Amino acid sequence: MKPLKVLLDFPPDIVAKYALKDGYGDLNAEGRVIALEFETYFVVNVYTPNSKGDLSRLPLRHEAWDPAFLAYVKQLEKNKPVLFCGDLNVAHTPEDLARPEDNEGAHGYTKEERAGADKIVQAGFLDAFRLFHTGNGHYSWWSPFRQARARGIGWRIDYWFVSESLKKAVKRCTIHDTLMGSDHCPVSLEVAL
Repeated sequence: MKPLKVLLDFPPDIVAKYALKDGYGDLNAEGRVIALEFETYFVVNVYTPNSKGDLSRLPLRHEAWDPAFLAYVKQLEKNKPVLFCGDLNVAHTPEDLARPEDNEGAHGYTKEERAGADKIVQAGFLDAFRLFHTGNGHYSWWSPFRQARARGIGWRIDYWFVSESLKKAVKRCTIHDTLMGSDHCPVSLEVAL
């Protein structure tokens, strides 16, 4: 199905409101957001910036990127429901990683990054996977070191979120953890729209 429109990056009003540049570069010039407009909904794919092992990009992520992305999907949602997916580079809850205590404060599991995911939920977006699955052991990313994947030591950092108005349309959300080829695996969403 061809989209009505393809939108790349954040629009000018979002860019003007949030300082999306740091010593690493301009987040809005890194090809991190693509939105497809269809007749009755938007689909957005996002690659959220990693806060870095030394947390050097955490302030930019927490103070600019996360609020900018949320503002953008809420802006789209004023016109039509939104489904968005991608590598959000955060394990939202302790159930979303194998060893939450060991990773507290590490990039991908800081209180600031989790707060950004909390705000997505508070804004009315539903974590589609959690509509069907509870508990931990459901991971979409594994460190490439020390055979983490084979040992089941992973993180769920790849998500599908949907506008609350689409809850009944969501039929299935699946993490395809047996598909190999990357340190991530695909996460699929089935909806009846």
